[in-house]
Amino acid sequence: MMKTNPGRFFEDFRLGETIRHATPRTVTTGDVALYTALYGPRFAVQSSDAFASAFGYARAPLDDLLVFHVVFGKTVPDISLNAVANLGYAEGRFLRPVYPGETLNTVSEVIGLKESSNRQTGVVYVRSTGTDAAGQAVLSYCRWVLVRKRDPEAVIVAEAVPTLAKAVAPEELAAALPPLDAAAYDLGLAGSPHRLGDYAVGERIDHVDGMTVEEAEHQIATRLFQNTAKVHFDGFAAKDTRFGKRLIYGGHVISLARALSFNGLGNAFSIAGINAGRHVAPLFAGDTVYAWSEVLAVAELPGRDDVGALRLRTVATKNQPCAAYPDKAGEGYDPAVILDLDYWALMPR
Repeated sequence: MMKTNPGRFFEDFRLGETIRHATPRTVTTGDVALYTALYGPRFAVQSSDAFASAFGYARAPLDDLLVFHVVFGKTVPDISLNAVANLGYAEGRFLRPVYPGETLNTVSEVIGLKESSNRQTGVVYVRSTGTDAAGQAVLSYCRWVLVRKRDPEAVIVAEAVPTLAKAVAPEELAAALPPLDAAAYDLGLAGSPHRLGDYAVGERIDHVDGMTVEEAEHQIATRLFQNTAKVHFDGFAAKDTRFGKRLIYGGHVISLARALSFNGLGNAFSIAGINAGRHVAPLFAGDTVYAWSEVLAVAELPGRDDVGALRLRTVATKNQPCAAYPDKAGEGYDPAVILDLDYWALMPR
């Protein structure tokens, strides 16, 4: 009997199956410090217990993307260990604040399967849910992954492509957020004078700053989230890929872009939903990441007079500053673009 886990191949998945992922993870203030050291986020709510409690939280919650990475990392050994590429995200909802000391678990449901025409690979669609120690859902999202087949001739019993919402509805945002005191939100301490009403649909913001990715940093991040994907940490195996070296975990890019967005969106204090996301091109150690954002919508939230939401499209690039807002060029993306992320962020009114 095989004692080791080679990971699932496409033909190993079944529509409707539920996968309970291993290794519960208690996230501590040590993880917060390391996350801050890796990405440098400066959002006041997640940085200061005093600031967060004055605003209405019990104390400083975990960065939303730290929660995402921990929940995501649980899924890798069962879903994407044999992945060719992580293709996209949808229907992401951050359901309640998570505080240091909480233990996170993850369960996934296979909601779609579609074999590729070459029969070498197939796309696996899953809905993953992160829960706390009490079993309450803290995060839910869908993603789809291109996974290798073990046997190209293997017959796939059932296939389906799920219909996913193009965006999370505003009324689904901030459902479990505590009542907050917008008047107590100190703009000076937060580092930005701009509230919800200061942003307009169509506005584009160059976040100006850049961050060069070092080999050690993305390796530490991958291990911090217990992400076991070979393409991220096995340099020897990566020599046989078409890139010839390790790829940087896509979530690493998302966190870098989010941290860079502070310059221009300093009061977008929490990510509430992920509408869509695409890793457009790979990133490697030595590349420098820049980002810009476009305001797609400004939304009032039902029953909330304390906060509203900005729907943002954040585009990250490599080795090209964003003053010219590199975007789609013809039928494809500008060669510099590495991430295209559509999400909702909460902001005080």
